[in-house]
Amino acid sequence: MLIHHRIIVGGEVARKANRGKTPSGAPNPIDVHVGGRVRLRRTLLGLTQEQLGEALGLTFQQVQKYERGLNRISASRLHDLAGVLDVPISFFFDDMSAEVEARSPRLISDITVELPPAAKNQMLKRETLELVRAYYRIADPQVRRRVYDLARALADASGDHDEAH
Repeated sequence: MLIHHRIIVGGEVARKANRGKTPSGAPNPIDVHVGGRVRLRRTLLGLTQEQLGEALGLTFQQVQKYERGLNRISASRLHDLAGVLDVPISFFFDDMSAEVEARSPRLISDITVELPPAAKNQMLKRETLELVRAYYRIADPQVRRRVYDLARALADASGDHDEAH
């Protein structure tokens, strides 16, 4: 997502992408945090910036820029880093302070779009989607029905009744 700032150019309002930098032009604290986590894992594995760069097809200078948060890490590069460093992608966001989280480009740009209620729906939660996928991977229809009956029985036993069943 690109964040835009309004600038007046010849009496007209122009829009300039800030590429996730803070208004002062400094790297975004989230990018700095993610880069610090890359550095932490790299050093824990005993890798040099050059070795990590070679494993990713990058120069050590590019790794250095990632680690300092000067260059943002794309989703595909983050995926590659997670594989090479043998960590889940969530590792890069672990231990992030609330203060750093509050510096996301979305929040510092005052974007206040409220998600529609459907987006907060339990049916759209990751756990629900994984459960449904697992359920439909059960090839035997009788076994699948038993799993369904078990889930219903457990829900009923918990006392958390849904009006819509």
